Amino acid sequence: MTTRLTGILASVTFFLAVLCGLAFLGTAVTHMLDDGAVCVQTDFWRNASLGPDGLPVGEGVKASSSAARLCQDDPSVGQRAADLGGRLPWLLFGALALLLFSRLLKAVLLRGPFTDVVAHRLTLLGWSVAVGTPLAGLVVGWSQSWLVGSMAPIVGSGPTLSGPLVLVLAGLAAVIMGRIMREGVRMREDLEGTI
Repeated sequence: MTTRLTGILASVTFFLAVLCGLAFLGTAVTHMLDDGAVCVQTDFWRNASLGPDGLPVGEGVKASSSAARLCQDDPSVGQRAADLGGRLPWLLFGALALLLFSRLLKAVLLRGPFTDVVAHRLTLLGWSVAVGTPLAGLVVGWSQSWLVGSMAPIVGSGPTLSGPLVLVLAGLAAVIMGRIMREGVRMREDLEGTI
């Protein structure tokens, strides 16, 4: 029963990883080929007075201070790419994390839960989550900051770190558990060697 459930979970996570990867590629292609407006929301501009004596905005930019929203009707390639920088990193991060989790579950199915391969894959998944979460958050923050700066040329909100940063703790916990499992595997091998 547990083996069947682990196999189903491994298949589902692999399917979700492929789905996230396809969403990543589809979003990138369709968004770069789109000719619509690019909008960004920032709390830095909320309730600012816009107009002749207020904060300046770039040419062709529609600004709403109450919604803290800036929209560029005819965006440049750089602005369109920066808008993608606010969406794609999390899709790529999700696809990678799900793929690594699927490989971990397959190793559990093929070799058992307390093996060196499983410990190694758990550690790899942990490091990927612990490093990937802030990295994706920084890319999203930098992209949004650059996009705001390109639409309102004086000062933007500055780069921010976005996303569920609690995942860093989960990733570090997985790294620690992988190390503990690796030591347990070595102790078991030493014990089997002495008997």
